[in-house]
Amino acid sequence: MDVKKLVKEMTLEEKASLCSGMDSWHTKPVDRLSVPAMMVSDGPHGLRKQDDKSDHLGINESIKAVCFPAGCALAASFDRELLRHVGETIGNECQAEDLGVILGPAMNIKRSPLCGRNFEYFSEDPYLAGEMAVSHVKGVQSKGVGTSIKHFLANSQEHRRMSSDSRIDERTLREIYLPAFEKAVKEAQPWTVMCSYNKVNGTYASENKTALTDILRDEWGFEGFVMSDWGAVNDRVKGIRAGLELEMPSSGGINDKKIVDAVKSGELPEEVVDVAVERILNIVYKYIENRQENAVWDKEADHAFSREAAAECMVLLKNDNNVLPLNKTQKVAFIGEFAKKPRYQGGGSSHINSFCVDNSVDEAVCKYQVSYAKGYSLDKDVIDEELAKEAVNLAAESDVAVVFAGLPDAYESEGYDRSHMKMPQGQEELIRRVAGANKNTVVVLYNGSPVEMPWEKDVAAILEAYLGGQAAGSAVVDVLYGIKNPCGKLPETFPLKLEDNPSYLYYFGEKDVTEYREGIFTGYRYYDKKKMDVLYPFGHGLSYTTFALSNLKLDKEKLTDKEMLKVTVDVENTGDCFGKEVVQLYIAPKESKIIRPVKELKDFEKVALNPGEKKTVVFELDSRAFAYWNTEIHDWHVESGAYDILAGQSSRNIACSKEVYIQSCNTLPKHYDENSLFGDLLEDEQAKALLEPLITMVKQSVSGNAEEDSVSKEAISDDMTKAMMKYMPLRGMRSFGGTTFKEEDFQKLLQELAAIGKS
Repeated sequence: MDVKKLVKEMTLEEKASLCSGMDSWHTKPVDRLSVPAMMVSDGPHGLRKQDDKSDHLGINESIKAVCFPAGCALAASFDRELLRHVGETIGNECQAEDLGVILGPAMNIKRSPLCGRNFEYFSEDPYLAGEMAVSHVKGVQSKGVGTSIKHFLANSQEHRRMSSDSRIDERTLREIYLPAFEKAVKEAQPWTVMCSYNKVNGTYASENKTALTDILRDEWGFEGFVMSDWGAVNDRVKGIRAGLELEMPSSGGINDKKIVDAVKSGELPEEVVDVAVERILNIVYKYIENRQENAVWDKEADHAFSREAAAECMVLLKNDNNVLPLNKTQKVAFIGEFAKKPRYQGGGSSHINSFCVDNSVDEAVCKYQVSYAKGYSLDKDVIDEELAKEAVNLAAESDVAVVFAGLPDAYESEGYDRSHMKMPQGQEELIRRVAGANKNTVVVLYNGSPVEMPWEKDVAAILEAYLGGQAAGSAVVDVLYGIKNPCGKLPETFPLKLEDNPSYLYYFGEKDVTEYREGIFTGYRYYDKKKMDVLYPFGHGLSYTTFALSNLKLDKEKLTDKEMLKVTVDVENTGDCFGKEVVQLYIAPKESKIIRPVKELKDFEKVALNPGEKKTVVFELDSRAFAYWNTEIHDWHVESGAYDILAGQSSRNIACSKEVYIQSCNTLPKHYDENSLFGDLLEDEQAKALLEPLITMVKQSVSGNAEEDSVSKEAISDDMTKAMMKYMPLRGMRSFGGTTFKEEDFQKLLQELAAIGKS
């Protein structure tokens, strides 16, 4: 299809009409020119296709579909292939349902455990979030269906989400909040990008040219179109000029007319509208060209895969005395309403109308010696003494008690944030009572974000199931009984309490302004820098077997930032059953003049191993792995120096390390003038040579006044003089240079220093 030719045949009104939706879920057609409509659907972990009543909040019913694990769970898999397979499966379902684009993945950074939409997001770490997103996007789009990565940009809270202003400094944006989107665009080229509701540094995301055009298109090379989040448009004309092509949903023609009027008045060049329409139509016809008319999908097969995926995502947080896996001959008590009614997804636009939902009780009672007690009711947060007594009695007469607990639907959802990090008090009290009756108490958690665990030391084992999709109930049983060996790792830190979180003081902000004052220190970057105790660290996760990392090797001990560094490390299954380990690679600058995290995740690999089996994992690191964002040059820069390459099983379980020296090939610009400090200048060997005579001059000047200051001349050493001058600007020579220092000498010195700065 010659899209440019097609656009030339359109009237201005037709072009403007294509820049907004026909309704909640379709782009507009142009019947006169046989331009088709395209349907989009909410995701990202399943189809929320609405055939009848439309909305974007998950209120009205959608078609029966399969709910896969939510983003919080999928990221815990640390498994690129799994994410790609989930994407492929969803993409195939989209083809069968005639959908052009599925809205996801959601990939905003988990700045705080309070964010109501954390269950959709991947991680506190931008590298992990980016890797998960790339695999998901590639999987979906391999089926000829588009994705819409969201929400671009800096959308880490639901509180006042349609008006809040995320105030973030340049370095923090570049190192924390942009990299995941950058990686997805550069490596997977999603068909669309969805802009967020909020402002970014004073400008709505929907009309933020810096984000939508300068960075997204000009710098990263994005080729698709940008659509608004539903209702995120503030000023439609500013938006289209900034790079927002499609407004969703329909504005009933109101904003279409504003585009037409702006063109006719000369406020908006028609060429800008033409480009926007071309970008939209390129994707519409891409959907048409990839349409598979006879595509079908098997709900039962996809449900079975969802069960496999959920098991891969679960994280074994604690397992004292190897109480897990359970033995089929043991008498086991399943306690808690979540055992019958698992919470397997979040609320809002991603809510899937699941065609079936597994539960752990029904899965287990037909295979194992399992009894059930309700323990608590999900509809109220109180201790029901009768239910609690029944649960405690059952626990006391069982070999193992498994309490299914976590966050009810009302605790976390799109549209609002949590006000605390606690679980329902009734559930916490029940856990304490059950643990008091049975030392072999296991807790299974259903939640989309970290929770405080004041009962953590009272129980023997904790299995973090996150929100594992419609087959989570059966998958939990598979993991509890060792049919599946847990192999997930935490994609976020679990702090001891909410107040420990780096964003705690500023998270909700003041009115519509939210300042990201913690800067680059999100998640483990903050806890490590502060040397703070945490409940469970980023990357943590146990197994029913054991692993050992060893023999870390680097192919170079010294290299420039234009070379690749090859890293190898051996991982061995030292236990007695099959399992998977995630080898995590962190980079740690040894010394830095820049404020930097202690270490940062730069790669990982999930490895499957039989007992006694050993494999070598290979990583390759480029300059970006060692770089920080330099706000003087507005670009990535590698600082010359020594770095530790760390291989570990979590951010706080580092097994081996090697040092490498990186030589930067890029010299930062230097600007020397009369306000430059002596201490800074003395770090430059060329400048130091010019300054040595001045130091002697100042020493002589100070020595001349030593008697009246009650200081002996002998006590004034070169080191003392340099220390005194360290924070003195050059212009101080006019005051402390003595009578022999002339202004012409000073001006000559400034010229020589300026020349050094330019060299």
